[in-house]
Amino acid sequence: MIFLDHAATTPVRREALEAMWPYLTGAFGNPSSHHGLGDEAARALASARAEVAAVVGCRPGDVVFTSGGTEADNLAVKGLALANPRGRHVVVSPIEHEAVLEAADALVRLHGFELSRVAVDEHGVVTPEALGRVIRPDTTLVSVQLANNEIGTVQPIAELAAIAHASGALMHTDAVQAAGWLPLSLDALGVDALSLAGHKVGAPKGTGALIVRGRLPLEPVLHGGGQERGRRSGTENVAGAVAFATALRLAEAERADAAARVGTLAARFRDLVAEAVPDAVLTGHPVDRLPGTVSYVFPGTSGEAVLLELERRDVVCSSGSACAAGSDEPSHVLTALGMPAELAQTAVRFTLGATTTADEVEAAAASVGEAVSAVRGIVRS
Repeated sequence: MIFLDHAATTPVRREALEAMWPYLTGAFGNPSSHHGLGDEAARALASARAEVAAVVGCRPGDVVFTSGGTEADNLAVKGLALANPRGRHVVVSPIEHEAVLEAADALVRLHGFELSRVAVDEHGVVTPEALGRVIRPDTTLVSVQLANNEIGTVQPIAELAAIAHASGALMHTDAVQAAGWLPLSLDALGVDALSLAGHKVGAPKGTGALIVRGRLPLEPVLHGGGQERGRRSGTENVAGAVAFATALRLAEAERADAAARVGTLAARFRDLVAEAVPDAVLTGHPVDRLPGTVSYVFPGTSGEAVLLELERRDVVCSSGSACAAGSDEPSHVLTALGMPAELAQTAVRFTLGATTTADEVEAAAASVGEAVSAVRGIVRS
């Protein structure tokens, strides 16, 4: 099997499994318990928090462990907007992950906020000028992802954050897809909050974090025992936090080399697909994109049919966000770029990862040509 769906999830790293194992077995204590086992768990949790903070460049106390990227996004959007009510207006881009879009919609439905969706250009970029046109004196929060999960476009987050801050608004970025590929420095990005998910960097699913700068007020989404300094109640997943921190640290250490190697493989894959399917249209920004994300629309096909043909040839990929799998609707990301719905439904996303090889790229590209030809033959008949 050739796995080209790393944006959906990554294999769990052996180092992450080995790091978490003691906290699933002998050192199983609750970090809130005041005895030896609890103290050992608390120390492991504190160490994991410090590791994550070192990657992002923040204080350990700024790290809130969550169950993954969706919870982190919900906590950021709802928690920051509700706890910092300078106004009742929030801004998001129309190509955000559903976790951000639906959290923002909940603020409108349940709390009386107004919502603006800042336009993107044909490559999916939010320009500073576009943000400047929708931000208002009563904007309390702007949320724009660092890199898109479907088309890989990387946003000018530092510039957007400067515009948000000039108006007095807070800035959140969903960095789930960017981890392991782009720098995550909180200061360099200029953001107030940043979301991460463990299973994108080789940790188990169900792990992640929200980074919240300094002592910004944050209204909890989960209420209960007051864990995570009152920002996220629930007994902490110590083993998961340890695995997440280990995987994130290793991904950051390997980031530059991995990005260069995978970027070279992705460029080769694009060249081969262009030869095999000359009318394939690459989506997303041609340059400012994640190194391993290669997304296409194949006119005259069905994206789902191409996926099935590829899986028959042992190539695993996706038609867009894994969280929207099974939906009959065209990608909201592609339609926001101005693409007709019929064309958007021909989309296929290939995402390379640290384990992808040159031989796999060659074989997968050949299979793409075969699969598209097969589907077009069925459509014509």
